[in-house]
Amino acid sequence: MTLDATGSGDRVRYYITTAIDYVNSRPHLGTAYEKITADVIARFQRGLGHEVLFLMGNDEHSQKVAAAGRKAGLTPSAWCDQMAEVFQSAWRALEIVPDDFIRTSEPRHRAAVQEMAQRIRDNGDFYEGTYEGWYCVGCEAFKRAEDLQDGLCIEHPARKPEWLKEKNWFFKLSRWTEALKDHYAAHPGFVQPETRKNELLALLERGLEDISVSRQGTDWGIPFPFDPSVVVYVWFDALINYVSATGFPGDPARHAAWWPANLHLIGKDITRFHGVVWPAMLMSAGLPLPKTVFGHGFVNMSGGRMSKDAGRTTDPVELAERFGAGSLRWYVCAEAVFGGDLDWSEERFIARTNTDLANGLGNLAARTTGMLTRWREGRVAAAPDSEFLRRCDAAVDAYCACMQALDLKGATAVAAAVVQDANAHVDRTQPFAMAKDPARAAELDAVLAELANAVLIACRLHAPFLPAKMNELHLLLTGSEVDPASMIRTARGARIPAGRVLQKMPPLFPRIEPPAN
Repeated sequence: MTLDATGSGDRVRYYITTAIDYVNSRPHLGTAYEKITADVIARFQRGLGHEVLFLMGNDEHSQKVAAAGRKAGLTPSAWCDQMAEVFQSAWRALEIVPDDFIRTSEPRHRAAVQEMAQRIRDNGDFYEGTYEGWYCVGCEAFKRAEDLQDGLCIEHPARKPEWLKEKNWFFKLSRWTEALKDHYAAHPGFVQPETRKNELLALLERGLEDISVSRQGTDWGIPFPFDPSVVVYVWFDALINYVSATGFPGDPARHAAWWPANLHLIGKDITRFHGVVWPAMLMSAGLPLPKTVFGHGFVNMSGGRMSKDAGRTTDPVELAERFGAGSLRWYVCAEAVFGGDLDWSEERFIARTNTDLANGLGNLAARTTGMLTRWREGRVAAAPDSEFLRRCDAAVDAYCACMQALDLKGATAVAAAVVQDANAHVDRTQPFAMAKDPARAAELDAVLAELANAVLIACRLHAPFLPAKMNELHLLLTGSEVDPASMIRTARGARIPAGRVLQKMPPLFPRIEPPAN
C-alpha cells in the first residue's frame, strides 16, 4: 500500500501537486476536475497513514491575468489578491482541502525562481538570442507552424496567435534530449497514462528545440537575477512552484524531506511542459526529477472541451449548491476512466447519483439502521466471522490496488460493489422473515451485525470521494468522525463495537428528480 511513496523508517511521505491556475476568470468544472481527483488521491494516501503534502495554487504572472486586472480597473497584484479568495472559496465549497496553496507572486516563489535561473545559467544552459514566431496568448506559449491548424491554435481557435519578435534568453532544452530518453527508459512509469508517454517519446525522437524563457516589455513577473531588464517567462516561472512549496532554496531540510514529488497531476494539454521541459530544468539545476507525471483528460461539454475561451463552461460551485459537493465529486471520479476524457451531462450525473448514492449507499444505510431500530432498539450485536464480511474485507485490498494505480473509476466500482453485495445479502437472508420467528433471533442479530459492519467498511471506502457525508455516516455508526490518518489502513477488519446503539439514518443522498422533458 506504499507504492511510489518515500519515507525514512516508519515515516512515509507522499507529495502530490496539481497544475496552478490562471486567475483571469473564475474556475469552471474543467478546472475543478483535476483538483477534485487530486484531493481524492491525497485523502486516500493520508488514509493509509502516510504524511501527505497536497499542493495547489494560482499562476499569477501571465499576460491574461494582467489584462483581466486592467479590464477590472485593478493592478495585477490587487486583481490576484481578489481572485485568490475566489479560487480558494470555490475549492472549499467542493470539499477540496490542500495542505498548501502557493501563489507565484509570493516572496518564497520568487526566491526559488531566481535560484533555479541562476543554477541553470551557471550550468551553461542559458544564452541570449532573438525569437520570432507565433504566440498564443491563451496557452501563454510560442507555437510552431505544425502546432497550428488553419493558422489557429487547436486549444484556443477563437483567438488568433500573435506574431512576436523579441530579444530573449533561451534555455538549451536540446542539450537534454538524450538524458530525457535515458530517464524514460529507466523509469517506464515516469509519464502516465501510456498514451501521454508515447506522445512525448515521439517528441524526443524528433529532437528538441531550445526554448525562449524570458519576456520583454513588462514588469509583471519575476526578473532574472542576472538580467533584471526582462522577466521570467510565465511557464518557466510557474513550473518552479513545485519546488518553491517544499522550502527550496531557503529550507534545505524541508526540501529534502518532500522533494521529489510523488505525483504531478496535470491536464493532457500540458504534459510537454511537465514531461519534457520541467525535468530538463531540474536536471540542469541539479535537482531530482518527480516520480510520476499523470496527464488526465479533458471535461467535454456540448461536443467540445470545456473552456472559458470557447464559452463552454459549467460552474462547479453552483452544481455543488444544487446537488451537493459529494455527489459531484463521486460523478467525476466514477463516470470515466481516469486519464481519458470525461463527458459532462447533467442527465448522466443525476442518474449516477440516484443509482450509486441514493439507491445504493444511502438506501443501505437507511434500511440497515431502520431494521436495527425496529427490531433491536438500534443495538448492534458482535460481528460474526462470516463469508460475507470476509468478502467485504477483501474488497479493501482490491480498492487499494485501484487507488495506487490511479484507477479512480475502478476504486468507486469496488466501493459500490460492497454496497451492492450488502443489499443483495438482505435479499438472500430475508431478515424480515427472521424477525417474525423468535427462534431465529440469533440469526437475525448476526445478519444485522453483518449489514451494519458492511456499511462501516463501505463508509471508509467512500470517504475520500464523499468526505463530509461519510463523516456524518461514520459518526452515526461509531460515535466518531472518520480519522483521516487511518480510515483506509484500518478499513479491513473494521467493526462496530458490540452493543453500540444506532439511530435510524435519515436519507444521506435524497433522490434527485430528473428534469421534465
